Amino acid sequence: MMTEMTDPQQWPKELRLHKGGKTLTVSFEGGETFDLAAEYLRVKSPSAEVQGHSPDERKTVPGKKNVAIIEVLAIGNYAVRLVFDDMHSTGIFSWDYLSDLGRNHAAYWQEYIDELAAKALSREAPVRH
Repeated sequence: MMTEMTDPQQWPKELRLHKGGKTLTVSFEGGETFDLAAEYLRVKSPSAEVQGHSPDERKTVPGKKNVAIIEVLAIGNYAVRLVFDDMHSTGIFSWDYLSDLGRNHAAYWQEYIDELAAKALSREAPVRH
């Protein structure tokens, strides 16, 4: 059985959650550094709740513009679990996935914005009266 090995270039040397929890900075051994917004990480969560169990089940998550990360938990030496202030905490973000999110941020973000528009959804949370 073969196991997928994380590229040594994609080994994080630092994860920094900024004050307020709105941005997670991930710096990799290979020199790349990405500032990833909490909203982006929340809507691209690798959890089954967001991704489903097949591409057809993937959900577009609206209303997360003001979400924050409240905790970053190490999962072994290969990933982190992010806990968001909307209590979403089931996504396990591998180093490879965080690198992919950083490298492809512009394309993934545009896909998300386009999906919201196509489904008449908003980044803003619904107003409660």
